[in-house]
Amino acid sequence: MMISQTDVATLPPASGAWQFNHCKTVHCRNFGSRNPDDYIIQLTNPNRPSFICRECGAFPPLINNHSVIAEWRYLKLQHSCGLPACNNLNCENLGLAVLTHRHLYHAFGYSGDRQRYRCKACQTTFVDRWSGFNPKHLVQQKLLALLFTGHPIRDICRRLSMNPKTFYDQLNHIASRCRRQLSVFDARLLQHRPQLALACTLSPLQPNADNGVSWLASCEAHSGYVLSQHINYHPEEAGNAVAIHDPFNPDARFMAKPIRATVSVQPPPPQGLLAQVDAKYREVLSRPHLEDPISAKGLNHFPAKGKLIRPQYAAYAHFLQLNELISEDTQLMLFMPQEPLLRSACLSVFYDRIQAETIEPIYVEEDPAWPTDQAAGRIDIVLLGWWRDRWAFTRNDQVSKGICHLRGERDNEARWLQIASHRAVDDYQQRFYQQFSQLVDEPRRKARPGGLIPLLDIYRAWHNLCRQDRNGMTPAQQLGLMRSPLTLEQLLS
Repeated sequence: MMISQTDVATLPPASGAWQFNHCKTVHCRNFGSRNPDDYIIQLTNPNRPSFICRECGAFPPLINNHSVIAEWRYLKLQHSCGLPACNNLNCENLGLAVLTHRHLYHAFGYSGDRQRYRCKACQTTFVDRWSGFNPKHLVQQKLLALLFTGHPIRDICRRLSMNPKTFYDQLNHIASRCRRQLSVFDARLLQHRPQLALACTLSPLQPNADNGVSWLASCEAHSGYVLSQHINYHPEEAGNAVAIHDPFNPDARFMAKPIRATVSVQPPPPQGLLAQVDAKYREVLSRPHLEDPISAKGLNHFPAKGKLIRPQYAAYAHFLQLNELISEDTQLMLFMPQEPLLRSACLSVFYDRIQAETIEPIYVEEDPAWPTDQAAGRIDIVLLGWWRDRWAFTRNDQVSKGICHLRGERDNEARWLQIASHRAVDDYQQRFYQQFSQLVDEPRRKARPGGLIPLLDIYRAWHNLCRQDRNGMTPAQQLGLMRSPLTLEQLLS
């Protein structure tokens, strides 16, 4: 399939106020510029449609703005699925729950014993399906207890005398109740907060599956409270998938199964953190698509059902969700691993915050044995990659840590080397893999990842509100959002 040539002379059209196709070099004169005359648009290679900044020579790939906003709306619906919230895709109140935005809705009678509401903006009515007593909380507690202790699904169904369909229906009901509980605590976390440090990372949902499904999560960097998570997969059959990314196609975000599987040979990891960071820059430049980490990898188990979303659209939508949740007055620190997809999405979505200097976007790479909150020793400054990114490295005994301030801030490297880390969100994802490894690595699950979606919501709620660290504190307790951990009964009530 060839790239559409109807818009060769211009950038993909903006979606409302959002235009993500601009120079991503913060100190370039064209940073954030929407003027197509500032760029050379390259569509001759359909595998790598991009544009080149005439000022600094940067060459970010093109992206469809309307598809990004469509993915963002889908993410908002997923986060509010089962919650009492407006579900009108064209409404400004889409996904804003009654529990935390009561001023946007009217109480509008009852449906049976359940409360009904009406949106003030679009007059859509909806029912709070969980406003009554949960008559199935006992069986749901048993189901979760068996699931968290490693019992396979067949064994759980046998013990609880239910068929697999009932099991997944119950799992979806539990996930909805967990989202309801979390929405209240999320609002408490973000309310009137002058400063917030977030750790964000991107990793495969099923590490051994090679199915292209990535898991993007963001949490409070010190307590580990997970604020938002997103996967680039839709369980529904919607949209027309395309094999080659066409940024002018309305369905650009949907990815079709590659015609030929890409065979990638992973070189042995280099020794030393500096060498690893430098090798990452070379790996990025060798990708068929600069902002698509899976474009250079083989997909041996492409999802058999649903639709796979290109990672760049999921990442941009994820940061749009964070941008909406976090107040403009909050001083935001964002710690992320070295990945140009996260960098581009961050710099595009948080453009206004960068201009106002209310965000600190930072690459962080550290050896696994690096001590938490370790003060920096001697600091070495190194310019790396085609972009000549300014990295600061320090060393303690035989372990190292490096940071790169993406906004270009200088003379504060010691502070960032001490506090910047995305280890909390890495540990969260790793614990999920360990807790449910039998389910995640099930052979048939590799091509059917949809069954893990409700489990992600349940685990996020359990992690934030129930799981205690060595000091007996949950992440929500550490942030002062609650006084004591929730039990499973309280979580499901």
